[in-house]
Amino acid sequence: MVFPLNGLLSPYEIALYLLRALVVLIAIPFHEAAHALVSHWLGDDTAVRAGRLSLNPMRHFDPLGALCMLIGGVGWAKPVGIDVRNYKNPKVGMAVSAAAGPVSNFLLAWFSMILYKCVVYSGLGGKVPAVSIFFYYMVAMNLSLAVFNLIPIPPFDGSRIALLFLPQRLYFKAMRYERQIMLVVLLLVFLGILNLPLSVTVDFLWDRMVDATGFVDMLWG
Repeated sequence: MVFPLNGLLSPYEIALYLLRALVVLIAIPFHEAAHALVSHWLGDDTAVRAGRLSLNPMRHFDPLGALCMLIGGVGWAKPVGIDVRNYKNPKVGMAVSAAAGPVSNFLLAWFSMILYKCVVYSGLGGKVPAVSIFFYYMVAMNLSLAVFNLIPIPPFDGSRIALLFLPQRLYFKAMRYERQIMLVVLLLVFLGILNLPLSVTVDFLWDRMVDATGFVDMLWG
C-alpha cells in the first residue's frame, strides 16, 4: 500500500526536509573528506586508499547517522580509517586529523553565513525564500555537526582531541565501550536531554559567526 506523503506533511514541510537533505549531502562529505585530507598531509594515506578523500556522499554515509542529522540536526558518517603509526607524532597526528572534521564544518558555516547575509541584504531571500532558508540551514546544521562531533568521549572527534590532555590508557579503556557510549548519546538526543546544551552552544556560535562576518554588514550598510 502506498501512503500519500502530502497527507502527512504539507508541501512547505516537504520542501524544508529536502533543503535539509541537501545540506546533509554537503556537510557530511566535507567533514569526512577533511579528516582524510589532513591525515594524508600528516603522512597517512589509509583514508585516501579507501576512497574517502572525496565529496561523493555515498563514500561517507552511515544511513542512521544521515537520518538523525536530517531529522534532529545532529548525526555522523562512517568513520575514516587512519593508521597512527604513519604519523611522526601519533598522539598529535590523531588529534589534528580529528579536529579537521569539525573545523571544516565551522568554515562551511562561516562561508554560508556570508552568503546568507548577502541573500538577505540583496532582497533575493524575499523573492526566493528557499535560497535564504538553505543558507540558514547550512549555518545551523554545520554548527550542530561540529559541536556534536566535539563531544569529548569515544567515538566522537572530540575524544581524539582530548587524548592530547588525558592519559592514553584512559582513552583506550573508553574505546572498548564506544558502541555502548554511542547508544547512550543517541538515547539522550532522542529523549531531548542534550537539546538544551547543544542548542545553547549552537546559538552562541551562531552569534560569533554573525560577528565574524560583520564586514558583510559594512559592505551592504
